[in-house]
Amino acid sequence: MVKEECRALLDALSRVTACYRHMVLTIGGTSDSQNLREELKKTRQKAQELAVANRNKLTTVLKDKTVSKEDKAEFERLWVIFSTCLEILEIDMRRALELGHEFPLNVPKKYLIQTGMSGGTSGVAARAMSVQNMKYEAEHNIDVVDLKDLENEINQVGEMMHEMEMKVNVPQWTVEAKQDPGAELKSTMSVGASSVGMISVEENKSFCDISKVLAGIIFSAVLIIAIVLAVCVVKLS
Repeated sequence: MVKEECRALLDALSRVTACYRHMVLTIGGTSDSQNLREELKKTRQKAQELAVANRNKLTTVLKDKTVSKEDKAEFERLWVIFSTCLEILEIDMRRALELGHEFPLNVPKKYLIQTGMSGGTSGVAARAMSVQNMKYEAEHNIDVVDLKDLENEINQVGEMMHEMEMKVNVPQWTVEAKQDPGAELKSTMSVGASSVGMISVEENKSFCDISKVLAGIIFSAVLIIAIVLAVCVVKLS
């Protein structure tokens, strides 16, 4: 039961962290707006709430001496994944801080970042917050006020990571992965491509058959031309 709860919390944190990174990449681009800045704030705060919940749950379990060796190895693996998510979150928060300083909303500017992304980010933010529709209620100067809050939150995340290392010592190089790199991605792709695979195999077979027929026709034509030329040479001589 505890293992499933930890996995669910970690899965939620991974999804919110991924959504946050997606939105950070739009700062300073054509999708940047006051709504985006508010979405960024709510999403990173949601990520921090999930991070605290993950830390408390995993710390308690890893300190429990009654946990079996097999379960402890699984919780240590989840701990490493959680630490990695937290590091990614901190990196993206620092990136958001830098871009926020470079691209204030209330200053006339030219879009300097051509990310190739267009459209709003409300759908991504809604998925991160697990809501149907986002509600916007921030002040017009959120880009200035929020940067100060963001600095404090970056420090809080850094302190959390330091406390985690002091409370639980799980070196990443001692934890063995249960799957090969990219196994989850490959399995997801294989499910979607299973039906397409059968069709592509049949298409490849038919294509190969046609290629063989064409090659046979061309070879026969060349052979007939060579025979005709040889007969003509013999008659002329």
